Amino acid sequence: MRTVTVRGRSLRVAVRGGSPQWPALLLCNGIGASFELLQPFVDKLDPRREVVRFDLPGIGGSAGPVVPYHLWTLAPLLSGLLDQLGHQRADVLGISWGGGLAQQFAVRCPSRVRRLVLVATSPGALMVPGHPRALLRMLTPRRHHGHGYAPSSAGRRAGGAGSGFLRSSNSPHAATASTTRRPA
Repeated sequence: MRTVTVRGRSLRVAVRGGSPQWPALLLCNGIGASFELLQPFVDKLDPRREVVRFDLPGIGGSAGPVVPYHLWTLAPLLSGLLDQLGHQRADVLGISWGGGLAQQFAVRCPSRVRRLVLVATSPGALMVPGHPRALLRMLTPRRHHGHGYAPSSAGRRAGGAGSGFLRSSNSPHAATASTTRRPA
């Protein structure tokens, strides 16, 4: 881990070294998540792959932004980060909100992106849940700690119908809950 200054912003960065024959993999986190959240994923990747993770301004160990930022201003920040680390191009993987950032980076700096991988994301337009209670459940730090909160609240975050898919198959409600349809 180290702090890198890119375009006047201090970013906390973690780089797992790899083979120069493999392209670096730049990971873009979901909203409000520090890069430690991705450690189990990084541990499963081939050790020959260099992996670059960073905390967005105001998240984890990165200094807060002076002015609010949005995807448009963060794409050049990623380009500067790759410059600081000595990479002309990288494979870019974006998770959730980070997928919107990865897409913006690919559009604004296409020569810097070799491959783009999107995980559980949206096209970047409006990435806000339809109900304020769902947003509150997404923003709580409880969803990143422990094993019980995320599964127990998934149905409520997804609109209610999904809750039946998370019940144990031993539950007497499992079969009926997963086949129940709500009107559109």
